[in-house]
Amino acid sequence: MNVLFEEDGGFKAGTVMADNDSSLQVEMPSGKRSKIKATTVLLRFDKLMPTALLDQATPLAEEVEAEFLWECVSDGEFAFTDFARDYYGHEPSPLEATAVLLALHAAPIYFHRKGRGRFRKAPADILAAALASLEKKRLQALAIEAWIAELKDFRLPAEIAALTDALLYAPDRNKSETKAFETACAETGLTAAQLLFKCGAIKSPYHLHYRRFLHEQFPKGTNFPTLDAPRLAGDLPRADVRAFSIDDANTTEIDDALSVTWLPGIGTRIGIHIAAPGLAIEHGSPLDGVARARLSTVYMPGNKITMLPDAVVQNYTLAGGSYCPALSLYLTVNEVFEIVSHESCLEKVHIVANLRHHEVEPWFNAETVGGPLAAEPFAKELLHLWHFANACEGRRGKPSAMQGNNDYNFAIIGDLADPDACTVEISERKRGSPLDKLVAELMIVANSTWGGLLAEKNVACLYRAQTQGKVRMTTSPLPHEGLGVAQYAWMTSPLRRYCDLVNQWQLIACLKGETPAFAQKSAELFGAMRDFELTYGAYADFQRLMERYWCLRWLQQHGVSEIEATVRREQLAKLDHLPLMLRIPSLPAELLPGTRVRLAVESIDLLSPEVTCRYLGLLDASVAAEAVEEDGQ
Repeated sequence: MNVLFEEDGGFKAGTVMADNDSSLQVEMPSGKRSKIKATTVLLRFDKLMPTALLDQATPLAEEVEAEFLWECVSDGEFAFTDFARDYYGHEPSPLEATAVLLALHAAPIYFHRKGRGRFRKAPADILAAALASLEKKRLQALAIEAWIAELKDFRLPAEIAALTDALLYAPDRNKSETKAFETACAETGLTAAQLLFKCGAIKSPYHLHYRRFLHEQFPKGTNFPTLDAPRLAGDLPRADVRAFSIDDANTTEIDDALSVTWLPGIGTRIGIHIAAPGLAIEHGSPLDGVARARLSTVYMPGNKITMLPDAVVQNYTLAGGSYCPALSLYLTVNEVFEIVSHESCLEKVHIVANLRHHEVEPWFNAETVGGPLAAEPFAKELLHLWHFANACEGRRGKPSAMQGNNDYNFAIIGDLADPDACTVEISERKRGSPLDKLVAELMIVANSTWGGLLAEKNVACLYRAQTQGKVRMTTSPLPHEGLGVAQYAWMTSPLRRYCDLVNQWQLIACLKGETPAFAQKSAELFGAMRDFELTYGAYADFQRLMERYWCLRWLQQHGVSEIEATVRREQLAKLDHLPLMLRIPSLPAELLPGTRVRLAVESIDLLSPEVTCRYLGLLDASVAAEAVEEDGQ
C-alpha cells in the first residue's frame, strides 16, 4: 500500500510499512522512514510506485487550465477527489486525482484552501482583484527589466530620474524603480553615485556632496522664514574707546573687536568687545528657534550657510565706522603686562575699522614686531597687544595651539551654479603669526574669565573642557588642560555658534542681576549642548569633505602627475601646499615621520572624493632640508 500525504506545505508519496490507525510508518523513495499522522493522508494507491505518482501527475496538472477549473466548479467547499470525478467524468485514478490536486494547489488565486485536500473557488470580485494585482506585477517586472537595460546602457529612464535624491540618500526598497536601480548597480559594479553620474542625473560631483549634506542637515532647505530683525529694547551707554576688529577678508559675521586705552602711571586698559545679539534675540523667540535649529554657521570653500538671517547679522556685526552693541571685558594691565583687575559691561562701542589679515600682515609680522613698525593705523595698539598676548601665553604655560601649523584659504572663481566651470586657488598662511596669537590669546582670556564669573555666580553655562586628553562640552566648569586654564566657555562668537549665544544670555542676565534663561541642570540646556556638539561635528566633517573635493579639483586643474609630501606616520603622508592627508599603501614601512617623499598621482575620483597616489622615492637631502612642517587636516 502506498499513500500520498501532505507535509510542510507540499505533497509527498511513500510506501506504508505499518498502519496504526491514527499514524502510519512510511518509507520514502529515498529509503528514509517517517512517522506521519493518518489525517495527513490524501490518497491511498497500489498500482503506481510512489515516485511515479508525482512525476507523472505533475505534467498532467500543468495541462489543466485554472480559469477553466474555476468556471466548472460550483460555489461551496469541495474535496479534490470529488472534483476530479466531475472533471474526468468517471472515478478518477490515483494519477488523475493527484493531477487535479496539484492543479488546484498551484492556483491559490482561483481556489482558496479550506483544509487538507479541500478547496473553495475564489469569489468573482476577489479573483478579479487578484488577477489585476498579478497583471500589475507582470507589468512591473517588464518595466524593471526595461529600466535595468537602459541603466546598463547609461541612459536615464524618466521614472529613475524623478527619484535621484531618494536613490542616493534614502532609497525606498519597496519601489520598483529602486529595485531596478540597485540591480543595475550590482550588474555594472558601480556605486549609486557613479551610475547616476554616468547617466547624467548628477551634473557635477560638487552637487552630489552638497545635496547630500542638505538632505541630512537641512531637509527643509536653507531659506530663512520671514522674521523681523529685532532692535535693542533700550539705549546703551557709549564707550569712550576706539575699537578695531581683525579678521580675514571673507568674514562678514564680525564677532569680536579690541581696544587699548593708555593709563599714565598705571599701564593700559585693554578692551575685548563681543557682538551682543543676545541683547535683542530673546530666548524662546522665533529667531531663537531658527538659531537653535541650525546651531552654527556652516563653512565651506566659496560658500557658507549662516546660523542667523543676514538682516540680523548686519544689525549686530561689529561693522567698521559705526557704534555697535557689545558685551565688553576690560582688563587693567600694568607695565609688565599683568592683569590687575577686570570688569564687564554692556555698551555701544565705536568700531573705527575692520582690519583684514592680508592688509595688516605685510607690515605686522614675525619679522617686523622686533623693530620699529610702519606708521600704520593701530600699529602701537597691535604691538602692545602682541606683547600682552605673549605674557598671557607664558602665564598659561602652554604654547599657542595654532603655532607652527598652516591655514589654507580657498578662493573659488566662478559661479557655483556651474561648479565644473569654476577654478580654485589655494593659498597657504602660516599660523602662529603675531596677529593669530594676539587674537587667540585675548579670546582665551575672555572665554576663561567670563566662564569663571558664571561659575562663581553659580549661573549655568556651557563649557569646553579637556581632561586626560579628551575635549568635550560640559555644564561643569572643569579645566581645559590643553589651554592651561581653570575653565573655558565659548562666548566670543555669538553670531556664528548657538552655544556662544546661550552663554551670552546667561552672562547678560548675570551682569543685569536678572534670572538667567537656563537654570542649573536644565534639561533644555543639556539638550542644546548635546545637539550643538553633534551638529557642530557634522558641519566640520562636511567642511573637510568640501576642502578635500576642491583639493582634488586643484590637482586636476593644474594637471599634477607628481607631488611632494611629508610622511606623518606609517602609510600616511601630508601633501605639500594642500590640506590633504592621504594613506599611501606603497610607502616603505621603514620611513620615519618627517621623511620627505615624492608621489605619483595615479587616479582622482571626485565622487568619493578620493585620490590614489603611489610612492616614487625619497627627495634628496637638500630639498628635505628646506621643507617646513605643515599642519594636516
